[in-house]
Amino acid sequence: MSRRSAGLVGVWAEMQRQQQRLAAAEAQRQRAEVQLAQRRHNQAVREYKEQRHAEARRRTEELEARVEALRQVLVTGCQAPAFEVSAMLRGLDVPPFDPGALAWPIPMPDPAHYPAQGGWTAHQRERAQAEARARFEHDWHTAQAAEAQRQRQLGERQREYERWAEDRRAEVRRHNDGVGEVTEGVRRREPEAVVEYFTGALYASTAWPVDFPRQISAAYDPAVRQLVLEWELPPYAVVPEAKSVRYVVGEDRDRETALPVTRRRTLYREVLAQCVLLTLRELYRADAYGALESVALNGFVDEIDPATGRRARIVLATVMAPRALFAGLRLDQVDPVSCLTEALRGQLAARPDQLTAVRPGRRPDDVGGGVVTHDDQAPDLGDEPDLYAMDPVAFEGLVAELFRAMGMRAVTTARSNDGGVDVDAVDPAPIRGGKIVVQVKRYRATVPPTAVRDLYGTVQDAGANKGVLVTTSGFGPGSYAFAHGKPLELVGGAQLVDLLHRHGLRGRLGDNGRTPAPAPAPSAAPPPPDDPGTGHNTLGMSWSGTVALDVCALVCHGERVLGDDHFVFFNNPRTPDGSVRATPAAPPDKAALRVGFDTLPTGSDRLVLVAAVDPEVNPEADLSGFTDARIRLLDPSGGELGVLEVSDGRAGETALVLGSFRRRANGDWDFVVGGKGYAGGLEQLIGDYGIQVE
Repeated sequence: MSRRSAGLVGVWAEMQRQQQRLAAAEAQRQRAEVQLAQRRHNQAVREYKEQRHAEARRRTEELEARVEALRQVLVTGCQAPAFEVSAMLRGLDVPPFDPGALAWPIPMPDPAHYPAQGGWTAHQRERAQAEARARFEHDWHTAQAAEAQRQRQLGERQREYERWAEDRRAEVRRHNDGVGEVTEGVRRREPEAVVEYFTGALYASTAWPVDFPRQISAAYDPAVRQLVLEWELPPYAVVPEAKSVRYVVGEDRDRETALPVTRRRTLYREVLAQCVLLTLRELYRADAYGALESVALNGFVDEIDPATGRRARIVLATVMAPRALFAGLRLDQVDPVSCLTEALRGQLAARPDQLTAVRPGRRPDDVGGGVVTHDDQAPDLGDEPDLYAMDPVAFEGLVAELFRAMGMRAVTTARSNDGGVDVDAVDPAPIRGGKIVVQVKRYRATVPPTAVRDLYGTVQDAGANKGVLVTTSGFGPGSYAFAHGKPLELVGGAQLVDLLHRHGLRGRLGDNGRTPAPAPAPSAAPPPPDDPGTGHNTLGMSWSGTVALDVCALVCHGERVLGDDHFVFFNNPRTPDGSVRATPAAPPDKAALRVGFDTLPTGSDRLVLVAAVDPEVNPEADLSGFTDARIRLLDPSGGELGVLEVSDGRAGETALVLGSFRRRANGDWDFVVGGKGYAGGLEQLIGDYGIQVE
């Protein structure tokens, strides 16, 4: 072989070795990737299994905690504070008068800020000076008129506040006088007063778990000083069916271990006995006037009677407990079932899970005279009650009854230290259900957005699934804008009446179902001037850049403004009805408008917001520096409800449509971003909306 051929063979051999090394390296890389992917998969599988095991342990702990809490209902309830009449009294505190923006005088123009512009000759300078004086005098007269209007509005608001404050004080005095009358009636052994007092004590008690029902009907026999009542007991479902939960890896699912039927039945009987004993304890502890010598109690469940197939009150426990006998018991040490059936000689169903009833003792209907009921099976007592005139406590009870009629468990809360919750409800539905906090506003005026914001904070603090705000009046767009996308539901007066009627309850708004004219509510903040009975929002606008802009608003129907006086700008700071007006801006905003969406003219369906370069301040400027623009939606107290982004400006344009609020079919308002620009400035823009500039 020649030397030349040997060299070629060597080169070829080296190339083969390089290819083999590359192939080996690629194979090694692929094996490493497969191993890495396998490790990641194994890690993910381990984490998934650990997560499922942890979730199963958490559910087991919840079940164990629930069972333990049911065993300790009586012991825990005995630690709750006793009912006191003072808890029913309301304070006479009235928030101080807050004039808001009206507290600040309108700034007067400074002559130094009106220099003469131009003038090379004496005649031109004299004319420029005259024009400057004219501008100053015009602005000075405008400011003087605005200041006079502010003072008038301030006086009107002060008078409105004083009327509202006096109405609130009078309402509190009436309520407190009513509480005093009830307590005096208890001292005199008046049956209705005694029943109202003790049912109020049971409703206000914090001794029971929040998901236990609280329905009651009662009567009082003054001859023997005996309170006769029927009190709802929790259903069998209150005891969980499962004892524990474990995750089965091979099946990739959770498997529940059932709580034995006998153990579940035994626990349920203990719960019923504890509830009866706790009810007796709460009644006797609340009796500061010696009105009770004995209590006859029938504990029932509201279930389908297996004998008739109809919903009925099935009595599962009954007892007649004399005060002297009950006072000698140590409830934190007793066996509940033995205490009820042996020490107090009461009766308790042997198979309460199967709704095996016991023979009831004395019932409220057996007592001479009227029976006071506090449940959703109350008899028809005549015309439907006026929700506006209803006592606030009774109104909260009616709302709780509505939630119960809708298939939920609901109770009213104590009148003090309730954390902003009027009704505690639990929806038993497995997916959409959970804890619900309810606030009740017996208002005539529109509920302010601050109430909706407060409810959202309460939902978060309570760890609830949903918050519901129920009112006899309605809500403004600020409230709906804040509630959008949050676990909040707003129920207005008309919807409330409809729900009551659909679920067999009674209620109306005003005379013959007609809603009376809005008036300041005792529990609502005083309404703003020129906007009586409604809330308002402030639209605060900010942007980057130093160009001076005029921010204006047009109240329109479609693409046409309602009239020249519905164009709000620097020479027309408000609409005739005051529903839209310019207002001083608070940092970080550079301009602001105040809008009462509920009071916009009925013929309007759009509120268009525009911005234009101020030609007197920046005659050569355009909107190229108008960036990072946004509109803050504020409630009457200045709290931020949301931020609306708007389009940036463009070079060569001096006016821009920022966006428009558009009325929806349900009366609410949506914001639609604009973006159309105009090179001809504000004059060209408003021409598109039907305003002719001479």
